[in-house]
Amino acid sequence: MGVEGTLEYISDLLSSMKKKKKKQTQTVALKIRMDCEGCARKVKKVLSGVKGAKSVDVDLKQQKATVTGYVEPKKVLAAAQTTKKKVELWPYVPYTLVANPYVAQAYDKKAPPNHVRKVPDTANVTETIVDDRYSNMFSDENPNACSIM
Repeated sequence: MGVEGTLEYISDLLSSMKKKKKKQTQTVALKIRMDCEGCARKVKKVLSGVKGAKSVDVDLKQQKATVTGYVEPKKVLAAAQTTKKKVELWPYVPYTLVANPYVAQAYDKKAPPNHVRKVPDTANVTETIVDDRYSNMFSDENPNACSIM
């Protein structure tokens, strides 16, 4: 075995040692309109068929489906849309993670407890519907505030 053979052997050895990127386990949460247990079973069956899905949890009360495994969010969303139900990625986050949880875009009556819609950080309080004079009317710092309460 000459120098060329040794170099070729080392080259092959190093190329085989390169690590392939492993897909990381992801959790994909979806908001799916479900009316009954039959709908929930149908959604669970379809999402379980996604390649790489390890576990599927369906919460009928919150209208939420969670898929965990080596999956891509786009593929999970596409699979869920085959059920002909209204589907979107889970739009809610805990209100502690949002800079301004009380802006008009973040507040949602249908959100689970202690959750608000995820909004970009560029949204600020000045974009809300509530006018400052109304909030000052009942403020504790205002000496002329309403004292009925």
